[in-house]
Amino acid sequence: MIKDPSLYNDDLAPVAAHHRTWGIYNYASLWVGMSVCIPTYMLASGLIAGGMNWWQAIGTILLGNLIVLIPMLLNAHAGTRYGIPFPVFVRASFGVRGANIPAVLRALVACGWFGIQTWIGGQAIQSMLVILWPDWGGFAAGKWVCFFAFWALNMWVILRGIESIKFLEGASAPFLLGAGVLLLWFVTSKAGGFGPVLSAPGKFQTAGEFFAFFVPSLTGMVGFWATIALNIPDFTRYAKSQKAQIWGQALGLPGTMALYAFIGVAVTSASVVLFGKPIWDPVELLGKFNQPVVAFIALIALLIATLTTNVAANVVSPSNDFSNLNPRLISFRTGGIITGIIGVVMMPWRLLSDFSAYIFGWLVGYSGLLGPIAGIMIADYFVVRKAELNVEDLYRRNGAYEYTGGYNRNAIYSLIAGIAVALIGLAVPSLRALYDYSWFVGFLVSGTVYCALMRK
Repeated sequence: MIKDPSLYNDDLAPVAAHHRTWGIYNYASLWVGMSVCIPTYMLASGLIAGGMNWWQAIGTILLGNLIVLIPMLLNAHAGTRYGIPFPVFVRASFGVRGANIPAVLRALVACGWFGIQTWIGGQAIQSMLVILWPDWGGFAAGKWVCFFAFWALNMWVILRGIESIKFLEGASAPFLLGAGVLLLWFVTSKAGGFGPVLSAPGKFQTAGEFFAFFVPSLTGMVGFWATIALNIPDFTRYAKSQKAQIWGQALGLPGTMALYAFIGVAVTSASVVLFGKPIWDPVELLGKFNQPVVAFIALIALLIATLTTNVAANVVSPSNDFSNLNPRLISFRTGGIITGIIGVVMMPWRLLSDFSAYIFGWLVGYSGLLGPIAGIMIADYFVVRKAELNVEDLYRRNGAYEYTGGYNRNAIYSLIAGIAVALIGLAVPSLRALYDYSWFVGFLVSGTVYCALMRK
């Protein structure tokens, strides 16, 4: 293989057959590790706080995850077949240099998520220290010390490489599920069982009121994992077979999200019974119980859950994406450090200020950027190329994916069209529905425009 140093390093290279060792359990546990986290909990309970009852919230989350599973599996195919990561795969549609456009967009979203998860992990450490040492609560800079301590822990894991992530996800998955069920039992028993928890009605009086909240919420559910739907080849390049990654993801993603969403919904509903208002931050909720041992164990579980999600979902992709910018100078590990720095600069504490900023601002907003990329990738791979790629040309200039100076203008025009249509609702109130459905709109517009331009 020709190894152009401007396009190739060992971290971006195709994975050799003897290194493709991930089976069904590895992919199922990967999704357990990524799904069982505080943002998933906050996502579910945020819907309750917004006015849904428990089954409406669970149904919205399950439907969103079944929808996003489709592009997830479609984009995963190339990773498994050719052993290539996301920034290399997207060279086929955007060009060997143009691939940096979707890669950087994806990386910046991941940096935002990395900051969010790191802030949450720091809060969990802060709460544990207050339980063990109450005087810590009076230390003004304590939360920042905890934030950067958790940041350093994430950096340590990523510097150890992809195999450490595989081990971390596989070992922690059973513990995380067990801890979630334990939290559910503890809080609902305090509230008198499931009866009062699940009998709380929704706040919507008409179908119109419900759908006005449901539509952007569904887009937010899809947007939650729209990030991984793009860079899933970063993981499936290690798969033993297509069957392993398909079954592992199908078993791991929708079911785990639905289960943990139910835990979030039920526990938040119980907080209404116990405290008269929905408390959708589990760290805050645990702090209200005078049960130091239970709270400490639960916070340990939340900390592990946040770590497993962060390193897999929010560091692997941008590490590869930043490496793709300059493979000679930026390795996978260096890309991880860059991710960590940008994640802090993006001030994640602002994104978590309230549920509406979290769901309607952050999740829906960036889905309008990522939906168009997914539409172009899938249209190019399955419609234009019929799942056939020239792997060698993905790593060299002046090959099949050179286009014009390394950029496929058709992909760039399609991306601009999809983003413009998806986000125009922010500026034009009468077109607000386009923004509410931003991932779907961007996906369809960009995919359609791309197919039309490539057939000319």
